[in-house]
Amino acid sequence: MPSATTAKPPYRADHVGSLLRPERVKQARKRFFEDKSIDREELSAVEDEAIRETVRMQQNAGLLAVTDGEMRRSFWHYDFMGALTGFELVERDEGVQFHGAKLRPIFPTITGWLDFPDDHPMLDHYKYLASVTDVTPKISIPGPSCCHFRTAKDDIHPKEYRDVEILFDDLAKTYAKAVKAFYDAGCRYLQMDDIFFAYLCDPKIRAQKAAEGTDPDWLISKYARVMHDAIAARPDDMLIAMHMCRGNFQSTWVAEGAYDPAADAVFNETGIDVYFMEYDSERAGGLEPLRLLPKGRKRVLPGFITTKSGELEKLDDLKRKFDAASQFADIGQLGIAPQCGFASTEEGNKISEDDQKRKLDLVVRTAEAIWGGVDK
Repeated sequence: MPSATTAKPPYRADHVGSLLRPERVKQARKRFFEDKSIDREELSAVEDEAIRETVRMQQNAGLLAVTDGEMRRSFWHYDFMGALTGFELVERDEGVQFHGAKLRPIFPTITGWLDFPDDHPMLDHYKYLASVTDVTPKISIPGPSCCHFRTAKDDIHPKEYRDVEILFDDLAKTYAKAVKAFYDAGCRYLQMDDIFFAYLCDPKIRAQKAAEGTDPDWLISKYARVMHDAIAARPDDMLIAMHMCRGNFQSTWVAEGAYDPAADAVFNETGIDVYFMEYDSERAGGLEPLRLLPKGRKRVLPGFITTKSGELEKLDDLKRKFDAASQFADIGQLGIAPQCGFASTEEGNKISEDDQKRKLDLVVRTAEAIWGGVDK
């Protein structure tokens, strides 16, 4: 458990959550899920050891918030969604297309009334993480917009959910229950990966939504309201973060486009405390949307460090980027994190574990160079 002297989040240096799975974890998961040659206890033992090692790696880098690397997950989002009441994951022929790669063909379907079950497995995932770290444990879960955006209309079976307002209301209630359950489990730093705000800034995706009869700006505002309602009742000592990116699967991507269409809703309507924002390529657009961040305690961690390649950014270049960002937002409200996770699915991005470590070390060195420390 964290020491009583550990500084509370937010921190100047952080990371999104997922980390590369060691080969022994991949093999153990294959033996359990595909070959059926080991039992759950054997799989858990391998995952437990990998989590202890990845926690040590993060702590040795100087990070004050650590995750379990999502070692027990196949996907960053579907594992959480599939364990919700009313959701079922279905395997089909064709997966979601990224630029240069295709996702495994798993599709979420809503088969009944949505709810967050008391025995959701990620509550235990969090508890195990908290038991093996000396700093702040953080868990990342998909945000509520994911449950709508990633579920095709034909895969939403309850007739009541044909009224999208009823669906959104139930999503907010389901996530509000999740927030409370994680808090009761001891979680004080919860992250929602709500990447579809960024997707809805892509001109092609906006056009697709319009062709389906949905105003993308209306959808952005609805997603912001669902997030707001989901976290509104959280206790004062619980920090909620949100990550946004444009897709991350084996170093590929889906969307592009500046944050402008979503920035005001994201910063001023969601109620979120900390924002992890992808900013590692021209696909993310300029830094101008940061001007909409309200002055105060909210914090943005621009993802100037990419997880899609092993090439290491230069500290002086990062300093220059923060000089540019500070023209739009107070440097005191900024921090640094990689642009996304290192392994949004168990396959992982096309980088090495050494690349990953060097990137996390650079995150900490950047925070020390600009703000004088991770906890400043």
